[in-house]
Amino acid sequence: MKLGKYIKQPQGYKAFIPDPFPPKRGFDLSSRLIQKASMATLKLGKLDGITQLLPDKDFFLFMYIRKDATSSSQIEGTQATMIDAIEAESKTTDQLPDDVNDILHYIDALNYGIKRLEKIPLSLRLIKEIHRELMTGGRTTQFADPGYFRKSQNWISGSSPTNARFVPPPPSAMLDSLSNLEKFLHQKDKLLPVIKAGLIHAQFETIHPFLDSNGRTGRMLITIYLHMSGLLELPVLFLSWYFKNNQKFYYESLRKYANGQIDNWLDFFLDGITTTADEAVETVKRITLLRERDMRKIQSLGKQSATSSIKVLRELFKMPIVNVNTIRQWTGYSTRQGAQKVIDRFIKLEILELKDKNKTYGRSFIYKEYLDIFK
Repeated sequence: MKLGKYIKQPQGYKAFIPDPFPPKRGFDLSSRLIQKASMATLKLGKLDGITQLLPDKDFFLFMYIRKDATSSSQIEGTQATMIDAIEAESKTTDQLPDDVNDILHYIDALNYGIKRLEKIPLSLRLIKEIHRELMTGGRTTQFADPGYFRKSQNWISGSSPTNARFVPPPPSAMLDSLSNLEKFLHQKDKLLPVIKAGLIHAQFETIHPFLDSNGRTGRMLITIYLHMSGLLELPVLFLSWYFKNNQKFYYESLRKYANGQIDNWLDFFLDGITTTADEAVETVKRITLLRERDMRKIQSLGKQSATSSIKVLRELFKMPIVNVNTIRQWTGYSTRQGAQKVIDRFIKLEILELKDKNKTYGRSFIYKEYLDIFK
């Protein structure tokens, strides 16, 4: 199925000009692909259901988003890890990679986009706002023009459009393609939302409307669309983790999509949905078991100690690396000694452990068993 054509530009290179989208005759998807999409939808339903039953789900949500944000940023070359991001958020160290802000900006942008859906629909306006949140003050290899669609030609790989692996549409054609994509977001059709999410992402990446960070913005678009369509109430599908683990095939499948091999891309995408949903369900189960076990440990303490310790444990699910100052903020203790007693209690219960045993000053403590679930 043709989705566009390569047209020679006045400057001499060929750029991909998308045809009107979606195709007038629709998408000729195989029955095997439809069955796979139905299975992926069931897996998402299971994930959504089990997540709703998770106690303190809003606390656990932070880790799911951090995992996806880290993987999505690492696809684009970020070296910082999820632990770096947590330490940056918790302010437990100042020895952090310069690119840790890539992850933090992604987290802020995704949270912004989901919250913004309460006020405005998923649209080109919202996509630009998300890009603005992602890129303002962020690290970039070139002028990113945060929140604005590009006004010049970009390309993928190579030193110029003439030797690039792929050249997206020039700005004049790009605007028409974006308009088509925006209409497709809300078009009433018979496509399963999970298939539509895959098509939206691939078409967005083909258009490549920003000067920088199209990949990260496009991956957020998947999460936000699945949320908007009602498949996932909470953004707990860390699909970027799957893309990162299969990065070569991810890029290759997107390239094939632009060349009309839609089934190839959707096959890869739906495998990612199914695999990641299964992994996320197992993550929920492991969190539940760990929470129940550690709650029992805390309940074995005296009533006064248990009350404050339960509050700390709940906060640890949101921020699993802490120092004395963190505990003081959570508990309201006015002295370091009081906060340190809480930490010592959690170490004795084998919930927390010292993060770096070689450090004497500025020590931090880690809820390692919990963090290991998200590796």
